[in-house]
Amino acid sequence: MADSEARGAEYEKKADKKLGGWSVFGGKYDDAADLLEKAANSYKLAKSWNRAANVYIKLANCQLKLDSKHEAASAYVDAANCYKKSQPQEAVRMLNLAINMFEDIGRLSMAAKHYKDIADIYEKEENAERAMEYYEKAAELYSGEGIDSTANQCKIKVAQFAAQLEQYNKAIVIYEDVAKQSMSNNLLKYSVKGYLLNAGLCQICGKDVVAINNALEKYQELDPTFSSTREFKFLTDLASAIDEVDVVKFTDIVKEYDSMSRIDQWKTTLLLRAKNALKLKEVEEPDLL
Repeated sequence: MADSEARGAEYEKKADKKLGGWSVFGGKYDDAADLLEKAANSYKLAKSWNRAANVYIKLANCQLKLDSKHEAASAYVDAANCYKKSQPQEAVRMLNLAINMFEDIGRLSMAAKHYKDIADIYEKEENAERAMEYYEKAAELYSGEGIDSTANQCKIKVAQFAAQLEQYNKAIVIYEDVAKQSMSNNLLKYSVKGYLLNAGLCQICGKDVVAINNALEKYQELDPTFSSTREFKFLTDLASAIDEVDVVKFTDIVKEYDSMSRIDQWKTTLLLRAKNALKLKEVEEPDLL
């Protein structure tokens, strides 16, 4: 590792010397770029991530001098990948620089990919608001490029974070929209009941029994097979428990469903919110019990 770092430093020193010199027709930038590539690779072998990132930034500047925006953007992405190891916010900054360039040259699918990369960084940092923002940007670009499957993956992420942030209507619209799109694709039809279940759980957190029942009717029209699924029965039973203001019944329904289909953490969070709201309602309306 020490040898690799020393080689990296030597290549970087040579590149800096080239950049500080004089050359006809910009040849010094081509030469410096080659040396900087070698320096960055050596630093990566040494696991000297910050030094590698700094070199990639120098390389991006060289590529800009050569009017090679695609190569400059790629260098910023390489810098971001190095910064991900220890400085995630610097990685975000580098990716945003790359995105701007990819958008300028019309490489929108590449820009979308890196919006998604930024969203992933924020998701790992548990920053739901920023993760949702960047998944939304990625979805928009992927949709515009006709890459619908990846666009839908990003939309589902937006819906998950929207529900987490109690933006239930936003989440419902996305789940219903993706479910509709999936109905026209034989390979995606199997996912529809899951999307409708998630939309229904968001409806339940909205605490409006009429809205829940109207939604369930709409979901049966969207997918005629939905009424025969365990997911539909689960939502119907939960709506009944909410209508009856029966916390015990609500809890038993959740336990029964979980015994057959394991409930993940996201659904558990929503169900706990709905249950706590029901408990409050039970206290407020004792005469209904």
